[in-house]
Amino acid sequence: MDDIPALALDWHRSGRGAAIATVVETWGSAPRPVGSQLVVDGEGAMEGSVSGGCVEGAVIVEAIDSLSDGKPRLLTFGVSDDEAFAVGLACGGTIRVLVEPVGTVLPEALLAELAEARAARRAVAYVADLEGPDRRLAGRGDYPDRFRMDRSGTEEDGRTFVAIHNPPLRMVIVGAVHIAQALVPMAKIAGYDVTVIDPRPAFGSAARLPDVPILEDWPDEALAQHGLDARTCVVTLTHDPKLDDPAIRAALGSEVFYLGCLGSTRTHARRVARLEGAGFDASTIQRIHAPVGLDIGARSPAEIAVSVLAQITQTLRKG
Repeated sequence: MDDIPALALDWHRSGRGAAIATVVETWGSAPRPVGSQLVVDGEGAMEGSVSGGCVEGAVIVEAIDSLSDGKPRLLTFGVSDDEAFAVGLACGGTIRVLVEPVGTVLPEALLAELAEARAARRAVAYVADLEGPDRRLAGRGDYPDRFRMDRSGTEEDGRTFVAIHNPPLRMVIVGAVHIAQALVPMAKIAGYDVTVIDPRPAFGSAARLPDVPILEDWPDEALAQHGLDARTCVVTLTHDPKLDDPAIRAALGSEVFYLGCLGSTRTHARRVARLEGAGFDASTIQRIHAPVGLDIGARSPAEIAVSVLAQITQTLRKG
């Protein structure tokens, strides 16, 4: 569901045929946001969702027809209150869905380029003329606000649709401590690809943190191996400068959108002094969120994890 372009390309190249349906506009309480996608093959097999189940049947029929005649479809559906309630919404709304058969409307080479960019974690926008044949890819510089807000949508001209394909969000947690045990499942539910770094075998074990990659290298080496970019956040939780500081220095030298560090105000003051001694200026050090998490009066590891994820979300969406 998260990689519809690659799946559509595979289906097309295998001879199954593929049409991609994309939500291009919504009104009211639509079940799925703009940019949501569904891929359909020539036999009606599907992956993904454009409405949570409300109108998928009609979209599949239109997608099969589009594969037959090679033409796009721009469909408008009203989702009733009863249908919306069935998928967990209080009221209904209206959605517009663009259906594009691969190979005719959506060129195979363009789809391959999009899939390649996504696989390489390179931010890219797919731009489609809703009233004409033009299809192209664009970079972050063409739609900086849309990339920053991770917001697909139609431009003011009413016919240019821009689908933002940002790399998946990632979270790196340094320190496999009790807070990490609570934060990992919360972050995964929120859509993050989570990695834990801890070179201490007693902490970084699969028994303590199941179903999550655990890197046992020293934090700066592990972060260099993992890679850091503008869609990654880093949280340090060891409370040990020997482990936290190398990770903090690596994160400050990157484009990570969030860096949060466990520790009291006094602990952070000592941390700031060490960073200043290492040559970091005040504006760079101010990127650190410390003490980590929103001030909600959290006490237990789970409550602290809630405060951390809330602060990360606030930084991502309102920063």
